[in-house]
Amino acid sequence: MDVRNEITASKFNPNFILQKVSNREAELLNKSGNVQKLSPKLFLRLVMFISTFGGLLFGYDTGVINGALPYMAKPDQLNLTPLTEGLVASSLLFGAALGSLTSGRLSDHIGRRKNILNLAALFFIAAMGCTFAPSVNVMVFFRFILGLAVGGASVTVPTYLAEMSPAENRGRMVTQNEFMIVLGQFLAFVFNAVLGVTLGESGHVWRYMLAICSLPAVVLWLGMLAMPESPRWLVSKGRVQEAMTVLRKARTEARAENELKEIQGMLTAEAHMKKATLKDFKIPWVRRILLIGIGLAVVQQLTGINTIMYYGTQILEKSGFSAQTALLANTVNGLTSVLAVVVSIWLMGKVRRIPMLLVGLAGTTTSLFLIAMASRLLEGSPQLPYVVLSLTVMFLAFMQGTAGPIVWLLLAEIFPLRVRGLGMGLAVLCLWLTNFLIGLTFPVLLADVGLFSTFMVFVVLGICSMIFVKVYAPETKDYSLEELEESFRNHGNCEIMENEPVDIKNPKLN
Repeated sequence: MDVRNEITASKFNPNFILQKVSNREAELLNKSGNVQKLSPKLFLRLVMFISTFGGLLFGYDTGVINGALPYMAKPDQLNLTPLTEGLVASSLLFGAALGSLTSGRLSDHIGRRKNILNLAALFFIAAMGCTFAPSVNVMVFFRFILGLAVGGASVTVPTYLAEMSPAENRGRMVTQNEFMIVLGQFLAFVFNAVLGVTLGESGHVWRYMLAICSLPAVVLWLGMLAMPESPRWLVSKGRVQEAMTVLRKARTEARAENELKEIQGMLTAEAHMKKATLKDFKIPWVRRILLIGIGLAVVQQLTGINTIMYYGTQILEKSGFSAQTALLANTVNGLTSVLAVVVSIWLMGKVRRIPMLLVGLAGTTTSLFLIAMASRLLEGSPQLPYVVLSLTVMFLAFMQGTAGPIVWLLLAEIFPLRVRGLGMGLAVLCLWLTNFLIGLTFPVLLADVGLFSTFMVFVVLGICSMIFVKVYAPETKDYSLEELEESFRNHGNCEIMENEPVDIKNPKLN
């Protein structure tokens, strides 16, 4: 049996690679052109840049509706009411909920890379459908299809990045996706403002806004053709040689061998288990992780972030700005988000996850409380729109600089390998369902009860979210995915004594 066949046949032996992957085999792989010439650092940057175009599409498609809705709502266009506005905005979110669930399972089956390729094609088709939609019904349908792609990207891209990155760089790489999301939203706000100011008299300006998002989809599809598959997924499918080749591109030789051994060791422990299904969540420690993941996903949306991202222009108009001024002012919100995520990427390697998340939630809750009070105390005042704009900037600085990126990172980290796709899919399903309900009801609430009462609801929810995070959220900084899984598993197997309860929030249980 040659070396290649031996590697494949022995996929669940943790010591095999260290014994059998010789220098001769490494030379063979190099001669075949399978090993990337870039340094590991540059290679990982390329992987990060290309794959996060999925995040850019996520951001643009969710942000573009902010400026397009006022033009779309005109009587000579789609003639939207507050309810149909909510449907157009939230149909994407309902699609994203389903896309996040199905995409997690699909990426477990066909691979992270191939799934991202499929999502890129879906982004393009749906973007064109929205651009040429002749009626509300057609628009809602294609926004739903676009949501399937957005939800799929929200699960698959962070998972791909988390599995491609070494433990010490995982926070930075996964958070890069959040940066691309907010960059996409910022670009949407900028294009909305430019098109609104220059072509605002044209009834079809919203179609140009929607058409632009087809371009990043093409870049993502072409770029992912050159990207490798996740090594963790390859090992799970028995393609050990390919996994080792990918790890060599992204790690030093010794690091690649050690990490492959670690991945195989984890798979060996799970080899006797059947394919991941919902029944796996009957295991107490796995169910606990799932509930924590769902709670974190819901917490992120209960901040009210997407009321600002989807309806920021309407909020600024309602506070006193003209339509075009509101479009221009909204670009400040987008720029704030981008700068805040840059700060977040820097903080991610220095600050522990949970304290950072708690600070973010405290800041967003305070910002919403001040917006509510300003709308009541300064109602009708010429200062109100500027105060509201300043407070939305404060809100976004806390949200995009801490709470938003941290939740996506935690969701990519906490689930065990065998159920990572399914578990994250379920958590993000709940994230998008929460987002859908907020997106659907917010314009109706804003029209019926005003800014004060609407934002006070989010203040109460923000307080509840902080309590949940403080009590249940686990700290994951500086641990490999395999170390986290082992510690959570050990906790689940421990006998919990009344006088000495085991704290799942501490990954290092020993």
